[in-house]
Amino acid sequence: MGSGSAEGAGLEGLASDELALRRMLHQAVQELEPADDDAVLQHLRRAVPVRRARKRQAVVGMAAAALFVGTAIPALVHVSNSTGSDADPSIAGHKTSQTQGGSSQGGSSQDSDASGPGSSPGKDKEKDKEDKKETPGEDKEESGGASTGGAEPTLSAADAPACTSTQLGNATSNVGSPDAAGAVYGTFQIANVSAATCTVTGSGTVSALPQGAADASKIQVVSHTSGGEATGLPDPSAEVSTLVLQPGAAYEVKFAFVPSETCPTVPDDDPTPPDEPTPTDGTTTGGDSGGTTSGSEGGTGDGTTTQLAPEEGVQDGSVVVSNTAEDGAPTASATVPDACAGTVYRTGVLAAS
Repeated sequence: MGSGSAEGAGLEGLASDELALRRMLHQAVQELEPADDDAVLQHLRRAVPVRRARKRQAVVGMAAAALFVGTAIPALVHVSNSTGSDADPSIAGHKTSQTQGGSSQGGSSQDSDASGPGSSPGKDKEKDKEDKKETPGEDKEESGGASTGGAEPTLSAADAPACTSTQLGNATSNVGSPDAAGAVYGTFQIANVSAATCTVTGSGTVSALPQGAADASKIQVVSHTSGGEATGLPDPSAEVSTLVLQPGAAYEVKFAFVPSETCPTVPDDDPTPPDEPTPTDGTTTGGDSGGTTSGSEGGTGDGTTTQLAPEEGVQDGSVVVSNTAEDGAPTASATVPDACAGTVYRTGVLAAS
């Protein structure tokens, strides 16, 4: 009775609508009963560890993500700095643009941060140098274009077609004087007379043609070898298998004639010359005229004239050495005098000196 009066005294200040709302709320929850204390405790014992485990998993996941990002950025920078065949071209191009911007324009703090801890200013400079390097093939082509009319033995036949007979001309030759051993040295030179670059692929043919008393069976043509008799010829290591000729450039083929015998002498069948007749005076009686004539007419009384013996000496012989280009033309020839037997040593293609 006392509690009812106390509750009624507490509700005296409420309005009618407030009292109605209070009754509705009481009616809504009057059927609810408190749960067992043991069940609530068991629920808390299960829910709290699960919630803590989820928090730990979230923390571990965030730490793993941060570690992955921290290790992936340096690896990405390392790949972008790599110049090998395994580097990604798109990444390398992007990195190169950043590096060039940093070196030429000073760069920004964002660029330096994006380069990652694996990069350094020294590596960026090396990267720029490597990007600016030109390939060996380009260097050769540029050097070949700069040397107008020069020979480029380092270039291959793939860079220029083989020289034809219409492109080669101005074939010249020269022969020197015999040295102390009697060897005679000479040079053939053939030039590129066209307006296009071409490649000499061989030294052509060298032949020897005997003249006069020269014996063809005692003359031969062989290739020059290191340590051979023709010591005045260039070493075979100076020869090239192919030679690219710019317009106006020339190549050479050298030779040497080393005699093995001297030319034969003129045979003397009658070493004793005939006796010269003594001129005699002739007298003619003139008969009725009574006159006489006498005189010498440079002849003998029997009508013979003076006979001179052939001069004794060395027979005239020579060897004509010729060089024909690989394509059959042109041909240059040189004559070696006083040569009747010996060996012609020839070189391969040499760059004109």
